[in-house]
Amino acid sequence: QVQLVESGGGLVQPGGSLRLSCGTSRRIFSMYTMGWYRQAPGKQRELVATITSTGRINYADSVKGRFTISRDNAKNTVFLQMNSLKPEDTAVYYCHTPGGTYDPQYWGQGTQVTVSS
Repeated sequence: QVQLVESGGGLVQPGGSLRLSCGTSRRIFSMYTMGWYRQAPGKQRELVATITSTGRINYADSVKGRFTISRDNAKNTVFLQMNSLKPEDTAVYYCHTPGGTYDPQYWGQGTQVTVSS
């Protein structure tokens, strides 16, 4: 059973920073794109950032210049460094892989990020 295990959410003041982590199996991590999505109350889930197995990165316009996605291949972990956080970044953040030839997509359990003073 493939698992994506997230950590690092919490409550932070506007302008603050948080780092999310997502670990999975070596097989999944080495083969597929990894990414982060978020879902705010009453809104659809939206893409935040993705990073391919070769390191190509894509960001949503709303987070460009503030968030950084990276991957540690030795630890099979993808990170999302979030700086200059705004109240509108408040959401449940989900780790995701779209899978590919041999695997379906997988989602993490979600981690709450709340930006509030």
